[in-house]
Amino acid sequence: MTRFAAPIAEQIWDMKYRLKEADGTPIDQTVEDTWRRIARALAEVEDDAPAWESKFYGALEDFKYLPAGRITAGAGTARSVTLFNCFVMGTIPDSMGGIFDMLKEAALTMQQGGGIGYDFSTIRPKGAGVKGVAADASGPLSFMDVWDAMCRTIMSAGSRRGAMMATMRCDHPDIENFISAKSDPARLRNFNVSVLITDPFMEAVKAGKSWDLVFDGRVYRTVEARDLWNRIMRATYDYAEPGVIFIDRINAMNNLAYCETIAATNPCGEQPLPPYGACLLGSINLARLVSDPFGDAAALDEAALDDLVRTSVRMMDNVVDASRFPLPQQAEEAANKRRIGLGVTGLADALLMLGLRYGSDEAAEQTRAWMKRIARAAYLASADLAEEKGAFPLFDADKFLASGALAHMDEDVKDAIRKKGIRNALLTSIAPTGTISLYAGNVSSGIEPVFAYAYTRKVLQKDGTRTEEEVVDYAVQMWRDLKGDAPLPDHFVNAQTLTPMDHVKMQAAAQEWVDSSISKTINCPEDIDFEAFKNVYLEAYETGCKGCTTYRPNAVTGSVLSVAEDKKSAPEVVSKSDDEPATPHGDVIYIAEPLDRPQTLEGNTYKLKWPDSEHAIYITINDIIVGGRRQPFEVFINSKNMEHYAWTVALTRMISAVFRRGGDVSFVVEELKAVFDPRGGAWMQGKYVPSILAAIGGVIERHLVSIGFIAGEGLGLKSDPRAQVVNLDQPRGPACPSCGQFGMQMIEGCMTCPSCGHSKCG
Repeated sequence: MTRFAAPIAEQIWDMKYRLKEADGTPIDQTVEDTWRRIARALAEVEDDAPAWESKFYGALEDFKYLPAGRITAGAGTARSVTLFNCFVMGTIPDSMGGIFDMLKEAALTMQQGGGIGYDFSTIRPKGAGVKGVAADASGPLSFMDVWDAMCRTIMSAGSRRGAMMATMRCDHPDIENFISAKSDPARLRNFNVSVLITDPFMEAVKAGKSWDLVFDGRVYRTVEARDLWNRIMRATYDYAEPGVIFIDRINAMNNLAYCETIAATNPCGEQPLPPYGACLLGSINLARLVSDPFGDAAALDEAALDDLVRTSVRMMDNVVDASRFPLPQQAEEAANKRRIGLGVTGLADALLMLGLRYGSDEAAEQTRAWMKRIARAAYLASADLAEEKGAFPLFDADKFLASGALAHMDEDVKDAIRKKGIRNALLTSIAPTGTISLYAGNVSSGIEPVFAYAYTRKVLQKDGTRTEEEVVDYAVQMWRDLKGDAPLPDHFVNAQTLTPMDHVKMQAAAQEWVDSSISKTINCPEDIDFEAFKNVYLEAYETGCKGCTTYRPNAVTGSVLSVAEDKKSAPEVVSKSDDEPATPHGDVIYIAEPLDRPQTLEGNTYKLKWPDSEHAIYITINDIIVGGRRQPFEVFINSKNMEHYAWTVALTRMISAVFRRGGDVSFVVEELKAVFDPRGGAWMQGKYVPSILAAIGGVIERHLVSIGFIAGEGLGLKSDPRAQVVNLDQPRGPACPSCGQFGMQMIEGCMTCPSCGHSKCG
């Protein structure tokens, strides 16, 4: 017997969470060993460690409580890793030395796998004077480019993919350039970007008033508020960024408004944090707590929920003491406030089991009721912990209870906090749960609707072949097990059949009882009218949301997969029609066997002169036509400098071997461009190139652009897609940059791969 509800769950565990030796030999023989490892590690700080280990194990058992991936993979391993998911870095000083100090701190944090957020509003605008050097400031966007390069460098060093959030206030003089920055797809590829929207700005938008752009007390320019709002909306409509964060609401509702000011969030937006703020995450799996699913007495076991929340809060509080931190300031901030972010996953599946249609008024009310119950249980549990172990050091009862988030809390909870204190300053958050939801049997992710009832996943076997397996939503599989071939009821809906306002309604319902924020994607149809699109954001603001992230598939963002409805069986995932614009990397050709070299090939030869080098390098790239499309086939690199001979020959052979297998070989460009020479790079045509290998990568990239293989500079993949041979007649969605499988989905604000769990957000 296995605890895993689906094969994909066991694969995710083995790939991401199972503790192994350096050579790959498993230490965790079973998932029970993993649960035991986590429970034991988090119980070590308790006076009665064996008793709490047993209690913690019971919460983890059968995937009822799901610690975030960093905790599941790192707790009890003795590895020097952080168990915290979310960081916002220190306030960036408006000075060159201070800016680069912050860059160093970001690199150290990202090296340990932390996703980071930054507010760039503190950097003076482009063109502002710089005292003492007779120069003008380059502006915050130029320094964001430096951060982006740093993130790329950390990634090239082999660590976990980095993720960053950049925010800027809506009254910063460079806000218009910030809004349009990602219209260039080659720029800021490692950043999510969001505009900090203030209440006065929203009032100015609604009233049709002007709006001052200000820095350090000086008005640089005055614009029309509606014009600026329309710029934000148009950018989001066209290429899915920037996001919108209602920053005044976040600060007004913050339990700690009396001792901190928030100006940034973590990369997915569910954790608004102060400078050096950090938060850990975990989720209650609501789908595992429903009794009599699809039956007349279907209900969530509320007593079990209360008990599970109490245990989860204690486990998460212990993580604060068990975790390492990249920086001492982060450790101090975490210890002073003991923030945790307890959320949910499997919400949509639980609603389906109760016969409720996601997006309906009834489902919204049920969501609100469940989230209130979780909030109550979490605050009461934290108050009990405070009585036992002490309140968080910066606790001030009067100020804490006067905060916006506590204003509508029940009086018995307030009384408990007043009497006992509270252990954790903030307790609830709804984070992206894509991977841990797969690990838990493919339950619906976070508070998102079911994306697809079923899809086919290709699995790489040890002998190099691939097998296909069906991955079924947890609730759909339960329906099949209970009802056989009976058609799915009408209340079964998925992300493609919901209106944007249904999404907003569910986010607002959950937000009422979440003291941090929520990571959620509001899916919009491609043909949504621009005015209707803007109304989504206005509705989010008016209904109490702390931010808003939408996704409208188009030629720029790539088409998310649509779902064909079939009541008799779980639908398959299919892509948009072939006459739509091609998505990046979605139309390359994979060659089953390396092709024999034709007698003649077309190509180009490029001369590369590296500064301070006596001899030039000549790079010849030849192409082949496959399926009516030109793609690179081989490379020759030659130089009179004999010191270059060995590595140029090796590079020639390796790159040519990769090119001849076909597929999306643009990752070669990204790998070469990421190589840094410790002796220093060089400035070439106004750009800093970190090494001669990076320069060669740039030449190959420009060739690929010239033949139409990639759309522009910076649009290659970071890593080898390792893709299988595909039938070119079959439509498909965007390819995953990690595993090469087609079918990337926008979930909880992140492009996510259903096959391997890869996420843009780290």
